Amino acid sequence: MVLIQESSIRKTYGNYEKLYRPDGGSEARLVRGGRSGQGPGPSGQPYRHGAAGKTKPTFTPHIDTGDFVVVVNAAQVQLTGRKLDNKFYYHHSGFPGGIKEISARKLLQKKPEDILRHAVRGMLPKNSLGRQLLKKLKIYAGGDHPHEAQSPAPFPWED
Repeated sequence: MVLIQESSIRKTYGNYEKLYRPDGGSEARLVRGGRSGQGPGPSGQPYRHGAAGKTKPTFTPHIDTGDFVVVVNAAQVQLTGRKLDNKFYYHHSGFPGGIKEISARKLLQKKPEDILRHAVRGMLPKNSLGRQLLKKLKIYAGGDHPHEAQSPAPFPWED
């Protein structure tokens, strides 16, 4: 049974009935997680769901209902096979001919959090909502982070 608040609107589409929350549902909270020993895709998937709010019952696809997600130990991400040398990440300087590439091995040494951020960005929608959700993802290479004062709750699916 779903309890309907005053701010909820119930809409019927054919045989389907949906609950739409114009206000975006509940407040955003700060959650913390750290996975190590996995690839960027499997480790980034739960954080994508947390930032988008897919774990909440008030999830609405076109509204930001997600939590702020703090990811630690991003430097411990594992790439299989020859991906350290054969996988490249690209960015553009904005000038003609300004395409830049960096291998996964060099990026893991220089900025290991960018590997996980790039993986999660590919899972988010390619619009302004996706850019807004990516700002809710805080990734740190080590085990400590500057958000301890807010006492982030652990992810419910973390070990």
